Parts: sequence; structure tokens; C-alpha cells
Amino acid sequence: MALLFGIAYLGEKNESSRWVKNPYVYALSLAVYCTAWTFYGSVGRAASAGLDFLTTYIGPILLAPLLWVLVRKVIRISKVQRITTIADFISSRYGKDTSIGALVAFVCFFGVLPYISIQIKAISKSFTVITEGLTVESTSSNIFFNDTAFYITLILACFTILFGARRIDTHRKNSGLVSVIAFESLFKLLVFFVIGVYITFFLFDGFGDVFNKAAKLNDFEYLITIDNDEGYSEWMWLNILSAFAFILLPRQFQVMIKENTDEKHLLKASWLFPLYLLLINIFVVPIAMAGRLIFQDIDIDADMFMLAIPMNAKELGLAIMTYLGGFSAATSMIIVSTTALGVMISNSVINPLILKNNTETKGRLLLRVRQFTILFILLFSYLYFKFVSNRFSIVSIGLISFVAVAQLAPSFIIGLYWKSATRIGAFSGICIGMIIWFFTLVVPTIVSTGWLPESIMTNGLFGIELFKPYQFLGVRGPNSIVNGFFASFFFNLITYLIVSLLTKRSTKEINQAEVFVDIFKYSKFYESAVFWKGKAMVKDVQNLLERFLGRKQSELALNHFQSKNNIDQNITEADFRMVNFAENLLAGAIGSSSARVLVSSVVREEQLHMDEVLSMLKETQHFISDNKELRKKSEELAEAGEKLRIANQQLREIDDQKDEFISTVTHEMRTPVTAIRASSEIMQDPSLTNEERAHFSKTIVEETQRMERLINQVLDLEKMRSGKMNVPVEVIDLNQIAVDSLDSLSPLIQEKGIKLNTRFSEDNLPVLCNEDKIKQVILNLVSNAIKFCNKEDGKIALTTNRSNGTAELSVGDNGSGIPVESRPLLFQAFYQAQNQTIKKPEGSGLGLTISKKIIEYHNGEIWIEQNEPNGAVVAFKIPLMQ
Repeated sequence: MALLFGIAYLGEKNESSRWVKNPYVYALSLAVYCTAWTFYGSVGRAASAGLDFLTTYIGPILLAPLLWVLVRKVIRISKVQRITTIADFISSRYGKDTSIGALVAFVCFFGVLPYISIQIKAISKSFTVITEGLTVESTSSNIFFNDTAFYITLILACFTILFGARRIDTHRKNSGLVSVIAFESLFKLLVFFVIGVYITFFLFDGFGDVFNKAAKLNDFEYLITIDNDEGYSEWMWLNILSAFAFILLPRQFQVMIKENTDEKHLLKASWLFPLYLLLINIFVVPIAMAGRLIFQDIDIDADMFMLAIPMNAKELGLAIMTYLGGFSAATSMIIVSTTALGVMISNSVINPLILKNNTETKGRLLLRVRQFTILFILLFSYLYFKFVSNRFSIVSIGLISFVAVAQLAPSFIIGLYWKSATRIGAFSGICIGMIIWFFTLVVPTIVSTGWLPESIMTNGLFGIELFKPYQFLGVRGPNSIVNGFFASFFFNLITYLIVSLLTKRSTKEINQAEVFVDIFKYSKFYESAVFWKGKAMVKDVQNLLERFLGRKQSELALNHFQSKNNIDQNITEADFRMVNFAENLLAGAIGSSSARVLVSSVVREEQLHMDEVLSMLKETQHFISDNKELRKKSEELAEAGEKLRIANQQLREIDDQKDEFISTVTHEMRTPVTAIRASSEIMQDPSLTNEERAHFSKTIVEETQRMERLINQVLDLEKMRSGKMNVPVEVIDLNQIAVDSLDSLSPLIQEKGIKLNTRFSEDNLPVLCNEDKIKQVILNLVSNAIKFCNKEDGKIALTTNRSNGTAELSVGDNGSGIPVESRPLLFQAFYQAQNQTIKKPEGSGLGLTISKKIIEYHNGEIWIEQNEPNGAVVAFKIPLMQ
């Protein structure tokens, strides 16, 4: 207990630390589901009823994938409306009605109280075993002053009050409490594993040895099989029951909903929690079988096999560890359940009664009421343990509690998705279900104590055969728990649906139903989605908040709210948004029912008519729709801005290219024009010989042809860019085009002493193309190779081949190569003129650009590769004719 206090203190002190606020701690806190029932009761159940114990865990495992869908919605609703208990949740769903909140609180109280008592029983019984021996019956005195369990109950009450109820605002996270629960979950799993390994592999020789020896037991076949229809039916109903309990138990709502700090933690919990359940059940059956074998001749309660086996083997260290593991399992459940029940009973039952009679009550008084409620719950649980639950097994009492909380399932789950459900329908359904639950499952336990006559069980209530507890209205199932669950849940559900269809909803119910069902639509605009009509003064609202939250916190909250919603801080009359905000703040401190009572005391509220509600609904939906439209347009505007930025950048690049284009073209044109002018002026000299005149005439012709080629290239590039190029095509062999191209360049290749290597495809390469254009590409590639290959030992390689339905041609040289970062730029017009710090190479810089356009026109592709060990390879491919 001292260790738990220390962990809780550190958890509170470091509540923002990643060691406290993370999905693993959250997932482990959900394992508060595994109580002493799991630690002791599962083994006892497996020893007497076989695999039935698994139904308690299969239900939650099957439900785990739906956590993100179902529980996320509940978390979102609870955060928006500052809901902290399941009673508050159901009360808020049905118009924040105090009566249904009180009903749910009583259901949870009477349903969970026996469950808390069996945890006290587990602590007491295990303490008796470890201190007094295996065969000694509990020697705890009927006088509570001599009973260890009584003092443990008081210590747990102090712990729960200190770390679960020391603040009026219950909406704040109890990080210390969650840290303790996570630690205890980890500890009980570790202990279960250690004891399981010890029994299975040290006392026995593995799983096989345990089961081979257990096969000699008379009922072994019954324990390991499900071989009848009733068995399957029992499993189905018990799985449904455990799934409901996992969602609806107050302690599960506390850790799963109220203590959740991030919805995304559900994603981790949806697989980590089922894994935890699988791990903690691995050794249940081997331990149960081992206990049956070891204690065949000794009368030992099967619930205590976990502790009795190491005790019998004289392993005191393991026995103490087991006791602490069971203690962890029991205390974690007691602490969380009592915290949840204490808040629930005080907020939904006691506080509304106090506030209706005295609206001037201070928050400090309500906090003391909550703390005394927690103490009362634990003391009452202790008394229930002493006089009732001590007569029954842990599992049987636990299942009765499960059936009680399952009565909340229709109003809770269906209410999340069905807007037409009414408060009267929910109230009626829960009442009918609880009456049948009490008669079918609780009355038999009271009969066993002698407080009610045995004739009720044999002849039925008032001697009516249909009113037998275990065969209510003639319903007969595999066992009493399934009978009671089926009868109570069935009539609860039918009543809920029929009464809801026959009754009308109030305006408050309509409003709350709209918000609950469509919470993901309204969660960001909740204040605007609340329908309210009345008059309230800001000063009254502020005074109301100060009584329960303190002046400083109230002022900060109101100032932040007014700033957020652009509300003038000098106004005297509060609008519906401020009233709703104040009610939600109070709901986090004293519950939604009590908050409703308090707000009504300072607000003159008018009744809304149906047409006004519908009008407000439409306005709210339009508001949300407009917000979505604005957000969509904002996103479109941002996207358009990004496109505009990209287009602007492209325009700058085009402008730079234009300048470069003009510069390059004028440079290229200036050279031949200068040569033509100079030659023409020289030819005017009458002293020139005929040979000299012929030489200068030839120069003029060559430079004129050079200008013509440049102009044609520029015109061709423009046609290609504008998509106006239209050339005739025919089927021709690419090999032949390559040969013809090389013939025209062979004199130049020989003149420069370059070695030419060719390797043509053995097969023909028929392609649909324009011969002149493809030849132009090949000439460009080979000309570039001639220009850039090694000056002393130049080598050029031309290759053609087939490749995946295309004809491929590559031209490589042994020059200096092309840097990787420059390769994508080489196909840009005049790229050779960019960033040149040395003398410009010969040519216009349009060859590769035009080549790329020609190849793309033929539905092909052109690219650059790096040659080895140096040089470059330029290749293209165009489709083959089939």
C-alpha cells in the first residue's frame, strides 16, 4: 500500500510526463477489468466448469476492434459535455434529467457493490490462507475491530479519497490513480506468469505432463470440451454479457472514457488490451488442473489454487508474490470502482437533492459529501462481504454484477445512434430490466441466507409457477446467469423501444439527441448547437461558478470563453452560449444533473416550441455547412496560391530562357553574319585572284547555309512546342536509318581519326516513323559524340536492339561524361549556353531539345546514361510495329 501511495504521488506530480501520459499506460489501465475474479476466480471456474471462464475475456477481445468506432464517439461526447460518469452520460443523452441519472447511479451501486465485496473477500480469504494455512477456515471475527479486511477497507477508502476525490472538479485527470492502476495491471500479469511457469514447468514437466495426468480425473472430458447446444448458447450469451460489462462497468468508464487524454490512444489499446487478456489466461487451465491433481484429498477452495499450490510446496516467497498479485488485482478494482461510484452517487443522487433545497450550497460541502459517499460505499461493501458474498464463489457474484450493468446497454448504446429514443423509454426499460434482474439473480442469494423462504425457488413468487427466479416466465436456459440475463435484457430492450416510439421528446431531449448522435459534426461548434431561450445575468453566472470553482479559475475560464467567441466583456446579460458554457463547467465539478439544477436557479428559461427547435437546428446545420464551405474554399484558395506560386516561378524560368534564347540566337547569328560581311568586303578588292574569290564565295555560301540551319531549327522547335508539327510516317527499319545516317557522317569521323564501333540488331526493327526526323535525331546524337569524344583517342559506339516491344538505339562516346545533376537539363533549349565560364562549344544548343521533341512525337522516350569508365551514352526507344 505504501508503494501504491508513492506511485500515485509521483504520477500526480509528473502528470504531463510521457511516462504517465502515453498509450501504453492507458492500455494497461484498461486491464483494471481483470480483478480478483481473473486472478483467483478464473482458476476456480476452470477447475469446476472447465473452459467457461474464457467467456469473460472473449467478449471484450471481440469488441476491441470497435473501440475506435464506439468508444471514440463516447470519449468525444464526454469531452465536449464534460461528462465524468456513466450516470452523467445517460442523463445528458436524455435531456440532462435528474431522475434517470439517479436511476443509473442506483443501478451501478446495487450492481457493483457485490462486485466490490468479492474483492474484499479475495483479499481477506487470501490473507487467511497465507497466514493461517490451507485447510483453516476464515478466522476473521464477526466483530469488525478484529478483522484484517476491515482495516484494509479503511486504508483503501483513504487512498481513494486522497487520489480520486480530493478536488471538486472531477473532469480533471487523475494521473496518479491511472499510474497506480497501470502498475498493478503489469504486476499482476507478471505474477500470474511467474506462478504459471513455476507450476507448469517446475512442479510438472510442461503443459503435456499436466494434461496427461489430469486426463485421469473423472470429469476431465467435461472440463475441456463444449459438446452440446446449451454449451454453445451459454457461451454466446456470456460473451455478449462480458462485452457489455467491458463498456458499461463504472470502473471501465472511469479509465477508458474519463481518464482518456488522447483519442488516438484507443488505436494502441485496441490490440494491446486483447493481447493482455490472452497472456493473463495462458496458464489458467494448467493451474486449475494442477490444483485438482495436488489437492484431490484435501478440501481446498478452487478459487485459492493460485495461492494454495506454492503454499503447499513450501515456496513462501512465491506465495507472498501471489498474494501481492491478487492484492493488486483486487485493490485496483476497488479503488477505481469506488471512485467512479462515489462521484456518480454524489453527483447524480445526493447533490441534486441538496441543491434543490439550498441553491446557495458551497462546493466544499459537496466535496465532503462525495468523500463520505466513498467511505460509505466501501463500508457497505464490507458488510455485504461479511453477510452475503462470503457464501458464494467469486465468479458467480461477478456475473450477477455484470447482468446488472448490462441493463444500461440499450439506453447507452442505442442512444448513441437513434435520435428518437426518449427519456421515458430509457427510464422504463432500465426499471423493468432491474426488477427482473433482482428477482431472477439477487433473490436466490437472499434465499440462501435464510432471509426469504425457500418456497420462492420451488413454487415461485406467491405460488405462481411462472415466477420462479431461475425459470422466469418459463424461460429455461443453460444456467441461472444466462436465464436472468436473457429475461432482464430482453424485456428491458422491448420496453425501451416501444415506449420510445409511443412517447414524445422534450426540446432538451431533441437538442441532446442531435448532439450525441452527430457529435463529430457538432463537437467543434457545440455552443452554437445548443438550443436555449431565456435570460441570465453575467454576474449571476459568474457568482455561481465562483462558488464551486473559485474566483481565479472562474474569471480565467469566462475571459477565455469571451475572447474566443468575440463577446464583449462589459455586457451584463449572458447569451445562450455563455449559459451553456457555465453549465458544462459545473457539470465537470458536480455532474450534469446538479449543474442543470444550479443553472436553472439563476436563469429565467423559457420553453422552446418545436418549430423554434427545428429552426435552430436548420440554422446550426447551415452554420456548420457554411463553415465547411469556408474551410473548403480556404483550402482551394491555398491550393490556387501554391499553383500561382509555381506558375510564377515557371514564368521567371521562361523569362530567363527567353533572355538566354535571344542571347544565344543573336550570338549564333552574329558569327555567320560577320563572316559573310567580311568575305563580301574582301571580294570587292579588284586585285583578288579567281581562286581567292572562289574561296571567299564558298565561305559566304557555307555561312549562309549555317544561318539557314539555325533558323530552321528554331522554327522546328517552335512547331513542336505548339503541336503544329505534322510529318508523314511510314514503316521503315531503324537499322537502315542508322546506316544511312552514319554514311553521311563517315567523312568527318575519318577526318578526326575517331574509331566507330557499331552493333546492329540481328532482327529487323520495323518502326512507324518519319525517316528524315529520326535520321535528324541520330545525326544530332552522333554529331554530339564526335564533338565531345576524346580528342586523342576518340571512340564512338552505336547500338540497336529490341527491348520490350520497342526499338532501342544508343550512341556512346569516351569523352569526359556528363554530371548526374546536369543530365535532366541537357534537353532544355540552349542549355549549353547556361553557366558557362569557358569557351562555348560549337553548335546552337537546340539539337537535344529538338531530338527529345521528335522522339516524344513518335511516342518514344530519350534519356542519358553514364558510360563506363567514362564518357556518356544517349539512347532513345520508339515502339516497334507488330
